[in-house]
Amino acid sequence: MDKGNHFEVKDRSLASQGMKNMELAELHMGALLKVKKRFEQEKPLKGVRIGLALHVTKETGILVRTLIAGGAEVAITGCNPLSTQDDVAAALAEEGVMVWAYKGETKEDYYRYINKVIEFKPHITIDDGCDLVSEIHKSHSHLIPEIICGCEETTTGIIRLKAMEKDNALKYPMIAVNDNMTKHLVDNFYGTGQSTVDGILRATNILFAGKNFVVCGYGSCGKGVAKRAKGLGANVIVTEVDNFRALQAAYDGFKVMKIENAAQIGDIFCTVTGNKNIIRLEHMQVMKNGAILCNSGHFDNEIEIPALQEAAQSKRRVREAMDEYLLNNKKIFILGEGRLINLAAAEGHPSEVMSTSFCGQALACEFGVQNKGRMENKVIQLPRELDDEIAGLQLEAMGLEIDQMTREQKDYLESWEEGT
Repeated sequence: MDKGNHFEVKDRSLASQGMKNMELAELHMGALLKVKKRFEQEKPLKGVRIGLALHVTKETGILVRTLIAGGAEVAITGCNPLSTQDDVAAALAEEGVMVWAYKGETKEDYYRYINKVIEFKPHITIDDGCDLVSEIHKSHSHLIPEIICGCEETTTGIIRLKAMEKDNALKYPMIAVNDNMTKHLVDNFYGTGQSTVDGILRATNILFAGKNFVVCGYGSCGKGVAKRAKGLGANVIVTEVDNFRALQAAYDGFKVMKIENAAQIGDIFCTVTGNKNIIRLEHMQVMKNGAILCNSGHFDNEIEIPALQEAAQSKRRVREAMDEYLLNNKKIFILGEGRLINLAAAEGHPSEVMSTSFCGQALACEFGVQNKGRMENKVIQLPRELDDEIAGLQLEAMGLEIDQMTREQKDYLESWEEGT
């Protein structure tokens, strides 16, 4: 482990490769680079300390550079023990960024690093999963009066924040970047769909065609995973607790059934619910020999792994991100220790995807500064206009143009008098 006054990373000698990977990421992050260019000129974040708990990836590195270009001071740690790209962490340390992260963090180091970011006394927090916000509220509430706002990246974090709001426990405004349309469409649907399948393939090298692929949860992420699995020839089965989503899955052409029934016929299982113990020991006990289980939700509690560990006759690691459990003389495989498979076994979302998501984060920080003191201590959304701006930046980056309404068309939409 390499340590310094402003960093703790696995191997600082990896910085050169991290720089190259960020250089490659930039080629596909044109929308965010446009925000960075404006930030360099306007410095909307001058004097603002921003503390991040995000996946430390090459794309996140470009967000960090964007915030710094806007005048911010930045400190960053990971938001999942298995999601850090060590070469990128080393590169950020080389650039002088305060960074504490490595892949395979112990739980002790994970929270020690979060507290390093908290010691930085951020004015804005950027979270993926709400651990940073939660830790501030539970153990460092004296810092809250100086915090302008926070920004949350993922559905799981929004669920936690809304629970805090409901309990009147949320003490500073949180911007739900996750709820941007550009985030739901690009990141959750296209990003999670592709990167989850990428992670499963890297971990197993298994053929999808002809397999029964069980998707637990049919939100934006589940829809993306189901579509990509179907595209590779899998027979997709969806399990749900929400009537409308289950109906939508059925109309999309997928089989819908209870997990207890799907467990008996599934070959590959992927949880994407944001809830806990979706696949339990009782389900694993009836699975086929050789069943493969993974998770693409934020936390590692969607599969009841502790119960599996206790009941299993044996456990061994058969590939880098693939553990074999012998349960009732049948082999059950858990990928990526039940953590986000797209980052535990692969590299997370493609750079184009994170470009739009991180435009949301950067513009949310700017919005927070502009509206300091005027936001309620609630989970709030960015204005529709900013979300539309992000989509426009991405279209521009892709070299695409769209039509503009004529004056007559605008007047028509604003009038009620013209009819049949």
